[in-house]
Amino acid sequence: MTKYKLIALDMDGTLLNEQSEISAENAEWVQRALDAGITVSFSTGRGFASALPFAEQLKLTTPMITVNGGEVWTQPHVLYKRTELSPLYVQQLHELAKQHPEVWFWAYTTSEIYNKERWFDASENYDSFNWLKFGYYTEDDRARELILAEVQSWGGLEITNSSLQNIELNPLGISKASALKDLCEWMGIEMSQVVAAGDSLNDIAAIREAGLGVAMGNAQDAVKEAADVVTLTNDKHGVAELIKRYVL
Repeated sequence: MTKYKLIALDMDGTLLNEQSEISAENAEWVQRALDAGITVSFSTGRGFASALPFAEQLKLTTPMITVNGGEVWTQPHVLYKRTELSPLYVQQLHELAKQHPEVWFWAYTTSEIYNKERWFDASENYDSFNWLKFGYYTEDDRARELILAEVQSWGGLEITNSSLQNIELNPLGISKASALKDLCEWMGIEMSQVVAAGDSLNDIAAIREAGLGVAMGNAQDAVKEAADVVTLTNDKHGVAELIKRYVL
């Protein structure tokens, strides 16, 4: 019998292949884990609305961690905990984005996503919304380094990424690891009974603190260094491999 009670899976670059699909192999081994009585949870930077169709595809009624830990759900549509990002920070982050016209940006609220092409109406203000996360994307390394240095100088923000080209910002202390601790408390289990898998900086805290931290074969180098084991890539059904090899 496995000692693990919860498998927390990142989505993009982990459970999903490069076509943003769940392979038949991954789906089969997720089901095998569920059949063995193990809870399988998404642990993603995505918002709830974009994660939900994949949970429905796998027929999951299990917990979900969304927006890098900003929201914890005990099952789809049942919110357990939400930590909002101060509108003051969102205003500062937005103003910083506008200083770099080549940089794409986006921000999650509890109900929708705003971005560079579609920002909120001038009749509203930052305080009108319940913010969760802000992000920047650029292939210009210099611009990204300047933005990163600026937001690091402020303090008060959890700074990660979900790809080498982006920066993601949550309230300080909010991460997939903090969300997993909340889930463990709710489930009555220990972090040592958790398997956490991912490929990017927003997965590192969870990978370090879980009983088994798994980096994907396609993960950023820092993630591989933080992990206990490295599985196959997301295109080679690395999630199926990790469940088969380390859990069941």
